[in-house]
Amino acid sequence: MRLVVASCAARYSGRLNASLPRATRLLVVKADGSVLLHSDGGSYKPLNWMSPPCTLAVGDPDDAQRAAGVSQLWTVQHQKSDDRLEIELYEVHHDSAHELGVDPGLVKDGVEAHLQELLAAQIALLGSGHTLVRREYPTAIGPVDILAKDPAGGTVAVEIKRRGDIDGVEQLTRYLELLNRDPLLAPVRGVFAAQEIKPQARVLATDRGIGCLVLDYDAMRGVDDVDSRLF
Repeated sequence: MRLVVASCAARYSGRLNASLPRATRLLVVKADGSVLLHSDGGSYKPLNWMSPPCTLAVGDPDDAQRAAGVSQLWTVQHQKSDDRLEIELYEVHHDSAHELGVDPGLVKDGVEAHLQELLAAQIALLGSGHTLVRREYPTAIGPVDILAKDPAGGTVAVEIKRRGDIDGVEQLTRYLELLNRDPLLAPVRGVFAAQEIKPQARVLATDRGIGCLVLDYDAMRGVDDVDSRLF
């Protein structure tokens, strides 16, 4: 992983157009090829990024850029689309590289891990005709709990929690933003699944077009026979 702290400006073009004015930021270049720009705030969400497969080319600025103080020009080009991230570096304060090795990944607590396993085996809980693509679908910002296909062939990303709150919806939103950049997957629909979903989380999910699914852990394990309930 390469970490660069620099005064920089950035422009993203392609599926969407966005720009970042000059400011001091952290640039992260990961071993998988992804490039992320972070500010000193906003928790762990990057201001902008390019997910793999992509290539990073470091070039010299042109005369106009050099006159404005640009020392390096980074061009990050996605290999499967026209998406491009151009970063102008002015003053570099820090530049280091670190070998992190193979990460074992996030280990969920027993209930969340079991919910994921159960929902993968009972994927029809998402709706009749849904099929499982895979569990722990890898992305540049972490694995999506479940990736599935709906009856029409559309992609569905599922985030699973024991208790669903706003943070979980925000996490799924980041996954959806990233997955929808992949033309082989887009459009990707989100489903927020939990044993309990807080009202604020449900409102936020609905506002963002994300479906909500309440999971009955006992029924999914076969402990609770829902057909024998009196109420």
